[in-house]
Amino acid sequence: MCKGLASLPTCCLERAKELKARLGSILQKSNWNLSCCKMGKNKPTLEECLRWKESFEKLLSSKYGLCAFTAFLVSEFSEENIAFYFACEDYRTTKCPAQLPTKAQKIYDEFIGSDAPREINIDHETRDITRANILVASPSCFDPAQHKIYMLMAKDCYPRFLRSPAYKDLVCQAKPSTKAAKQPRQQKKA
Repeated sequence: MCKGLASLPTCCLERAKELKARLGSILQKSNWNLSCCKMGKNKPTLEECLRWKESFEKLLSSKYGLCAFTAFLVSEFSEENIAFYFACEDYRTTKCPAQLPTKAQKIYDEFIGSDAPREINIDHETRDITRANILVASPSCFDPAQHKIYMLMAKDCYPRFLRSPAYKDLVCQAKPSTKAAKQPRQQKKA
C-alpha cells in the first residue's frame, strides 16, 4: 500500500473499496447505457425524444426517456437520485400499513443514513425531518426529501441531460413515427 493510502483512516479505505466494487459492477452492466433505448424495433421515435425537452415530467413518464436519463445519471455517478425518487414512489403506494416501518427504514438506510451506500445529497434539516418522519411511518414520510431530489434533478441534471451528447445522439438516430412521416405528405396534397 502506498504511503498516502496508509495514512488514511480505515473507514475511508473501506468506503473507497466499496465504491471501487460498486463502480466495477456498474461498468460491467450492459443495461447501464443507452443500448436499452436503442434495442430492437421498439426504439423511441423522434417525436418522443423531442417531447422530453418539453418538461421533466414528460421525460420521466416515457419508458425510453427514463432509461436514457437513468443511463445519463449513471454516467455522472448520480444514479442514486433517480433510484431514491422511485423508491419513494413505490413506498408511497404500499398497500399494507404494517409494511411501512420496515420499508421506510430500508430506504433511510440505503439513501439517507450517515453510512448509506447510495447517499443522496440533501441538507441537514431535510435529513432530520425525514429521520423524525420515519419514526411514525406514513406514506408521506419521505415527501420533503423526495421533493428536494426531484428539484435537484429537474433544475440541474435534466438540463445537462438535454445538452449531453447522449441525448443529441439519441435524437439524431431516432426516426419519425410512421404517423408523423405520413402527415407532411397529406398536407402537401391538400
